[in-house]
Amino acid sequence: MAEAAAFGCIIIGDEILTGKRQDKHFSTVVAALGRRGLELSWATCLQDEPARITRALAQAFATSDIVFSFGGIGATPDDHTRQCAASASGVELALHPEAEREIRARFGGEVTAHRLAMGTFPVGSSIIPNPYNRIPGFTCRNVHFLPGFPQMAWPMLDWVLDTVYPHLARTPEVDVAILVFGAGESQLIDLMNACIERHPALKLFSLPRIGERPYIELGVRGEAQAAEDALAFLREGVARMGFAFEPRQTLALD
Repeated sequence: MAEAAAFGCIIIGDEILTGKRQDKHFSTVVAALGRRGLELSWATCLQDEPARITRALAQAFATSDIVFSFGGIGATPDDHTRQCAASASGVELALHPEAEREIRARFGGEVTAHRLAMGTFPVGSSIIPNPYNRIPGFTCRNVHFLPGFPQMAWPMLDWVLDTVYPHLARTPEVDVAILVFGAGESQLIDLMNACIERHPALKLFSLPRIGERPYIELGVRGEAQAAEDALAFLREGVARMGFAFEPRQTLALD
């Protein structure tokens, strides 16, 4: 079986790291991928610092990962992402003809050099249409660059997934679990290993919770029928060990 595509997410902006704004891109990417049966492999958040952004993009370009980068593609002095992408990929910035058409169609006679600058992308890039205001994002190699504004970025994210990667979509996975009471994780390790051996395609998780009535959320994630079979195996094992447990509602990963 071919290895599944790996997805990454880069979120750029001082306002996120200083707490002025709360990031919502991470959870949106996770949900968008989940609706298509895909998942996020990694994510990082960066300051508006050119050297750091350039290093992160160079690392992304050096992989085969499919990466979404949010923020820093405007025309103000704190927007460095377009130049960093060009530097990291070893090419120049140039006004993209399709981006220029979109920007001129958006602003008409009010087009300025600063507005056209938002259409300068690393040479060889393709545009990502922006249904909100027609100022496009761009794709450079394996990285898709989107605005920081959610109203613009999220429809563009969906467009990329549905237009460029429809062949990667799979049946969405489910997340099933039981809540185990009175057990320590170490007491369940042998059962967990046995479950993994029986169902290697699934992802097992064990999440201890503390409080008045502590418990371990024990479950698996993956294809629906296989996940239910694995959960039955875990239920039987926990019961055999004499621990109390309760069902937890099934979660569709969307």
